[in-house]
Amino acid sequence: MSFRYILFHKPYGVVSQFSGDDHCLRDFIPIKDVYPVGRLDKDSEGLMLLTSDGALQHRLSDPKFEHPRTYWAQVDRIPSPDALKALQTGVIITDGYKTRPAKAKIIDEPASVPPRDPPVRFRLNVPTAWIELTLTEGRNRQVRHMTAAIGHPTLRLIRVAIGKIKVDGLTAGQWRNVTPEELRYLRNIR
Repeated sequence: MSFRYILFHKPYGVVSQFSGDDHCLRDFIPIKDVYPVGRLDKDSEGLMLLTSDGALQHRLSDPKFEHPRTYWAQVDRIPSPDALKALQTGVIITDGYKTRPAKAKIIDEPASVPPRDPPVRFRLNVPTAWIELTLTEGRNRQVRHMTAAIGHPTLRLIRVAIGKIKVDGLTAGQWRNVTPEELRYLRNIR
């Protein structure tokens, strides 16, 4: 039996499962017996890996392996250097949990990101900023909790990379098979 490995650009509003709500993975991916490696919330977008390889799914989902995932978060207001430093050293989120240190920096608004439907809320007197965050853990709604903890709620969240594998080349709703080189990388990611 051969395993399947798929990269998918999850659109906003899609649930990261194959059953249940309308707007779920089955509306986009016509392949049976593949399952998400981790999840993205309904209100998050971006790169997902799906596979039928249970051992790889476990390895990439288990926090002890600390594989990196990179996100772009559009946040309310412009974070100060101290706010970014807090993300870089770890912040207290849900139930008193302190996050692992993350890579965090302000980036220019990504030119490759199309407007979202529905649009992100706009307030004339409140600027927004984009932050690039790279985490090595993946707790439920973690990026949103982290940006809220520093006083900058997330307005839009896009996962742009799993390790060195990027969402580039996939538009929202598109999927493709993982290349042999990407599969070798995923099997050895650390």
